[in-house]
Amino acid sequence: MNGWLTILLLIISNVFMTFAWYGHLKLQDMKVIGSSTPLIIVILISWGIALLEYCFMIPANRIGYAGNGGAFSLAQLKVTQEAISLVIFALFSVLLFKGESLQWNHIAAFVCLVAAVYFVFMEK
Repeated sequence: MNGWLTILLLIISNVFMTFAWYGHLKLQDMKVIGSSTPLIIVILISWGIALLEYCFMIPANRIGYAGNGGAFSLAQLKVTQEAISLVIFALFSVLLFKGESLQWNHIAAFVCLVAAVYFVFMEK
């Protein structure tokens, strides 16, 4: 059960992470913040959002880590997090940034990432 909870928490944390890293660009497009907004203000806003990311990421890693009774090794946690991160980013960029589109090389990279997840979960 804690494997699924870990995955859910990783998904939520990556939504916040992606918005913390790239959301200011969309907010600028939407004229919520201007291009003249001081960078320090944008950084502080992003830090506030990133704090929410950490509120989900840290419990996900703690609950999911095999050393704490979870379902995943450290490497499995990291590779799973990276795969989730790229899926969330792809959705974010395609849905919120209409000018961005997925190209064949993005799909190829995603296939490689799925292969990485497969290999990290393979039995030794």
